[in-house]
Amino acid sequence: MIQPVKLSVVILNWNGRALMEEFLPSVIRHTPAGIAEIAVADNGSTDDSIEMLEEKFPAVKIIRLDRNYGFAEGYNRAIRRIKSTYTVLLNSDVEVTPDWIRAPLHVLESDASIAAVQPKIRAQRNRKYFEYAGAAGGFIDIYGYPYCRGRILSAVEEDRGQYDTPAEILWASGACLFIRTETYLKEGGLDAVFFAHQEEIDLCWRLRSRGYRIVCTPSSVVYHVGGATLSTESPQKTFLNFRNNLLMLYKNLPEKETGRVFRIRFWLDCMAAVRFFLAGHPGNASAVFRARRDFKRLKNEYAEIRAEYRKKATHPLPGEIRRQSLLYTFYIRGKKKFSQLQVESEMDF
Repeated sequence: MIQPVKLSVVILNWNGRALMEEFLPSVIRHTPAGIAEIAVADNGSTDDSIEMLEEKFPAVKIIRLDRNYGFAEGYNRAIRRIKSTYTVLLNSDVEVTPDWIRAPLHVLESDASIAAVQPKIRAQRNRKYFEYAGAAGGFIDIYGYPYCRGRILSAVEEDRGQYDTPAEILWASGACLFIRTETYLKEGGLDAVFFAHQEEIDLCWRLRSRGYRIVCTPSSVVYHVGGATLSTESPQKTFLNFRNNLLMLYKNLPEKETGRVFRIRFWLDCMAAVRFFLAGHPGNASAVFRARRDFKRLKNEYAEIRAEYRKKATHPLPGEIRRQSLLYTFYIRGKKKFSQLQVESEMDF
């Protein structure tokens, strides 16, 4: 009888033939076949991605989805078909390195309370620097603004080894997310309504609230292109980021924080829209208000989900959430490096 592998590396694809041709060889080369399988979950691609995989990478498992379910539901459907103990959610534009699996897998196997792990993520096109949406592990402030060890808002640091200590974090980047398969499924996976953007932060906050731990292991390094699906100036990306962030706050914030946070977020979002408009991006400014309208529309649908989350939360406001405003710290106090915030929790592995 064939025993299931310990780890499944799942790459979600939608019309990404060129990216897979560029980056899949590194995944195959540096992923030991004895303990891991590589699977591409195809989100109903209309290009010849599947034909290319069958021809050039026949050892790669293909999970065929009937249409584009987005990042969140695409992974949910794919992971339901996974039989391994651990799953890696890996973007198609990620280049991995030798031993990239070793440290994250060791951490997961060493402590059952750790649900998810991410490696250190550098920018693939500017390799000395951290990658914007992951770096060396993620956090948020009380108003929902994400930041990382190595990136505060728009300020991305050069990696000089300053965050090479393993640390407990609030969220692990969906670009390369190691997670216990059973935990992922038990705790509901990614929120399908999000479609894409910030769904991994929402999942990790949910896990932290329920007592699980999230860790970054910087001895494992991968390189991420980032922005391969939607450009940084895309109004649709702005819409999804703002709407999903509001949904995430509504789902996860303790009751005593919700009113104050949402009152302040209203004005912060208005300022963000004005800033987009003055920068010559009226479509993005409009997207902020569209996001708020859609959040208001969805809010009633999420009332029961919010009640369920509050009931299951053993840590209502995890310690990795910064209580002070990140915008104030960055723009007024001028602190633009993670090391200046003094919030990380180092670990000894």
